[in-house]
Amino acid sequence: MLGPPYERHTIDLGSDDEGSVVATLVRRRAERPTGRAVLYVHGFVDYFFQTHLADFFAERGWDFYALDLRKYGRSLLPHQTANFCRDLGDYFPELDAAAQIIRTEDGHDTLLAMGHSTGGLIVSLWAHARRDAGLVDGIFLNSPFFDLNAPWFVRRPLAAAVARLGRRAPHRILPLGLGTVYGESIHADHRGEWTYDLTWKPLAGFPVRAGWLDAVRTGQRRLRAGLDIPVPVLLACSTRSYRSTKWRDAASLADAVLDVEHMVRWAPRLGQHVTLARFDGGMHDLTLSGPAVREKVFAEVGRWAEAFLGAGPTAARPAAPEPRRADDAPEAAAETTPHADAGTAARSRE
Repeated sequence: MLGPPYERHTIDLGSDDEGSVVATLVRRRAERPTGRAVLYVHGFVDYFFQTHLADFFAERGWDFYALDLRKYGRSLLPHQTANFCRDLGDYFPELDAAAQIIRTEDGHDTLLAMGHSTGGLIVSLWAHARRDAGLVDGIFLNSPFFDLNAPWFVRRPLAAAVARLGRRAPHRILPLGLGTVYGESIHADHRGEWTYDLTWKPLAGFPVRAGWLDAVRTGQRRLRAGLDIPVPVLLACSTRSYRSTKWRDAASLADAVLDVEHMVRWAPRLGQHVTLARFDGGMHDLTLSGPAVREKVFAEVGRWAEAFLGAGPTAARPAAPEPRRADDAPEAAAETTPHADAGTAARSRE
């Protein structure tokens, strides 16, 4: 779907109560690799499409990997409930498999895990659970989903009641939704500058189900109780939130999905080495903010990686020219192999 130089690996995860399950690892290699890699994990109602983010890292010698989690984006199969899970730990097997591919099969010695929104919560819980395995060297959290964006009564007593419902009727659709403001603020067909698949990332999102909300609430409670992530963490978010369900221009200069003060409040619970960076005018996905803001975000990430991961210069690395053969021609894109062993994954053109 993205075309060269992107490739994808299909990771076979067996089956669950809905049938077969897969995850998809997208890879973009650097022209001049340095042995360093990034693993990106998207948020709720999301998938990887931010090629400018991959370009930023690849130009600096980092191989870039993005994981479409089970039942999301490239990994969503016809028989599945979109974006649904009953436990955030269900995503750990594909994260383990991705880390194995990056570390063992592709031979990288440094791995930066990057999680956006719900992906930030998932990556945090996974890094804590695997803290003795040495899988990652640093974590970058982009507007992580650390608490429900709602008044206290909804976040605590009401959410607890819904959680009980989620255990009895996990697929029950709740009268909750993301609204369309954020989607309108980023998609090029509306008020944004980005083009992506509205089938996989619809403006109003997918239905919020009781089992999913229970899983998120349980994960958030675990994080707020305190994690022990042993590697440096950079948490980045906007300076303000946008709370209206109606469009105003201010929506393009704030987090229109989550309460940024929740991120700031719970950041110290991640571990003992947490850096907080806030960006005025930043959107929910900071990398989709306006050009001036995202330039500042990338610069901060580059400085942080250089300081704490020994990443070397943050300037883009020029590609070495290669001799062109007479038979050079782009390969045609191919669909993914539908099933492959988790550790080895099938590879094809993206």
